[in-house]
Amino acid sequence: MKHLIKIFSLLFIASLIISCGGDDGKKSKKEKFKIGTKKEITKVKEVKKEKTGNLSNKGIGPVKSVTLGDIDNNMVEEGKAIFKSKCTACHKMGKRFIGPDLTGVTKKQSPEWIMNMILNPDEMVKKDPDAKALLIEYNGSPMANQSLTEEEARKILEYFRTLE
Repeated sequence: MKHLIKIFSLLFIASLIISCGGDDGKKSKKEKFKIGTKKEITKVKEVKKEKTGNLSNKGIGPVKSVTLGDIDNNMVEEGKAIFKSKCTACHKMGKRFIGPDLTGVTKKQSPEWIMNMILNPDEMVKKDPDAKALLIEYNGSPMANQSLTEEEARKILEYFRTLE
């Protein structure tokens, strides 16, 4: 019986030593995963402070100008359907998810920026400061390129205009 107690005591002490072992020079996965520079992280904090966003930024991509008129309900319905089929895996209206809540996005970003983000997300997160800030804010989860047409992106924008 004494031998059994000694064996269990030794096993217990050994497991404590192993589980509480010191730093072997390796960083945890969390520490290894680095997104952005200090300058980019500062930009995220600045973007969060801005309540209205950056309406002067047109983004990087094919859309240079968008003319908005009255809301076109046919485009809204088509945009909603496209959004539902292509975007809801990452975006939920009214709450933060893998990607941001897009309710009121048209008050935070220009129509051109929104369409360029939809059409050209890869280049946007590399070169556009607002897109970089979102990438950092959302833990490095880049927006997937859904290969949409400019017309489809415009319909999604029209849908977003109704979510204010």
